[in-house]
Amino acid sequence: MQIKTPLMAWRHITAAFILNGCSTLATTTPSDSAAAQHSQAPDMQARYAQWGQAGGKVFALDPHASQVLIYAFRAGRAAKLGHNHVLSAPVFTGFFNWPTSGAPASRFDLEFRLDQLVLDNPKHRAGLGGNFAAVLSPEAIAATREHMLGADNMQATAFPFVRIHSLQIAGEAPKFAAKIAVELHGQTREMWLPLNVDGLPERLSVTGALVLRQSDFGAQPYSVLGGMLAVQDELVVEFTLQGVPVRP
Repeated sequence: MQIKTPLMAWRHITAAFILNGCSTLATTTPSDSAAAQHSQAPDMQARYAQWGQAGGKVFALDPHASQVLIYAFRAGRAAKLGHNHVLSAPVFTGFFNWPTSGAPASRFDLEFRLDQLVLDNPKHRAGLGGNFAAVLSPEAIAATREHMLGADNMQATAFPFVRIHSLQIAGEAPKFAAKIAVELHGQTREMWLPLNVDGLPERLSVTGALVLRQSDFGAQPYSVLGGMLAVQDELVVEFTLQGVPVRP
């Protein structure tokens, strides 16, 4: 059934409002900005190589065998005119260290760039189905990228990196609890999350999920027309990570 032109135009306008409002981000200091622009991957690799020489196992997280997905949700009384979105991180750097003393002394790090995220991959949307099933046009995806990652929102140019750093790990295989520090838009917040970890110490497979509230990182979720059009504060991050042993 062909949709009439006026309704189509309204849908395009409201979708643009939704996309443009994923977050309004807090100002950070120049020193925070400078630190956020540089990858920590070389230092991370050197640290984990050193820990590997001290004994135990070090695994490099393999992006090709892993999956990191981020879900953003529409909201407001006119939410049906917008879309939910799924973002994926096909490129990242990460390591996991499992020392001979076990979980309490283990650690992991993960880093990826916002400007390398893939938005609304049709395969991911089809796999989710439901309210994610609609296939978005290349033009809509490009607009989403501009609004979500541009200068007025996530500011991927100024703050390109998202980092997850473990602070404490408790539990026993295959169930663990990890206290982590999450860095986003130059701000860092701590939280706990559950992890399913299989294969240790010979191999590594990790699954888990966490919720990031935009407002916790200084972002005000978008809302317009008295809340008629809005984006939910909560972002859901799901990951399945496979590790490759690193030889000392």
